Amino acid sequence: MKLARRTAAVTTVAIVVGGGALALAGPASAAESVGPVAKYNGACGAGHKVIDSADMENLGTTFLTYNQTTGENCVVTIRARAGAAVYMFASLSSEREGKATDSGQFTTYAGPVYLQARGQCVTWEGGITTYSTKGTGHCG
Repeated sequence: MKLARRTAAVTTVAIVVGGGALALAGPASAAESVGPVAKYNGACGAGHKVIDSADMENLGTTFLTYNQTTGENCVVTIRARAGAAVYMFASLSSEREGKATDSGQFTTYAGPVYLQARGQCVTWEGGITTYSTKGTGHCG
């Protein structure tokens, strides 16, 4: 998972008022992390760790997880805010194991979908309404 960090210095301004000084510390910016639009909800189960994610605008995030003990990959697409059911999908494929997909009208998330793919490369996809994302190159 890639995290971007933005930092900026805090600025101090001194204003002289009637013989005294008033110092104002402006919050120019504090260090902050920018992460996925939606939070991973644990839908893939115990032992699964998030190894990658991709946002779809501000609608939500598709997460790829892996369970090192079982060799199982999992994908789930999670909305940033639950609401009325909309078209969503989560998909996972490998050359040897084929493709697993969950799609339909969902209020919160699509998936999870699983593939046993130890030692294989996987392609993973997710979508919310007309937005979609695709990731490749995870081998394990």
